[in-house]
Amino acid sequence: MTGTDILLEHVRRMARYNTWANRRLYEACASLPAVEYYAARPSFFGSIHATLNHILVGDSIWLGRFTGRPAAHVKALNQILHADFAGLRQARADKDAEIIAYCDDLDGTILHGTLSYKTTRGEPFTDPLVVPLLHFFNHQTHHRGQVHGLLSHAGIEPPALDLIHFVRATS
Repeated sequence: MTGTDILLEHVRRMARYNTWANRRLYEACASLPAVEYYAARPSFFGSIHATLNHILVGDSIWLGRFTGRPAAHVKALNQILHADFAGLRQARADKDAEIIAYCDDLDGTILHGTLSYKTTRGEPFTDPLVVPLLHFFNHQTHHRGQVHGLLSHAGIEPPALDLIHFVRATS
C-alpha cells in the first residue's frame, strides 16, 4: 500500500467516523428536554444548539471550498442555520452524506493538489489540500468535544466518541 493509498483510506475513514460520531452525539442530544438543549451554558457558542450549528457552519464553509461550491447561505461562524433541533439534525445527516461522497471521490492527484480559497474575512490562501482537509476533521472533533462536555453539565451521560471506538465498532 502506498502513502497515498494510506492517506486516502484515512480521509475516507474520517468521513465515516464523522458521521458515526455525529449520529451518536445527536442521539444523546435528542434525549435532553428542550429547555436543557437550548439552555445558555458557559461555552464559546453559548449553548449545545449553537455549538452544533457552528459545526455545521464550519463543515458547510470548508466543503464549499473543497468542492468549488461556496456555502453562500453562511454569513457568520456563529450563525444559527436551523433554529429547531429536528431541522438541524436532518441538515447534519445531509451534510455528512455530502462529506462521505466528497471523500469517496478523492483520488491521489486531487489529494496531493492545492486548495485556493478566501477566509470568512476575505484573506486569500493557497494550501496543500491535505492540510485544510485534515483541519476540517479536527475542527469537527474539537467542537463535538465541547458538546460532549456540555452534555455532562446537562446531566446526560455523553456517548463515547473516540476514533478507536469507531474503528472497533466498524471493523
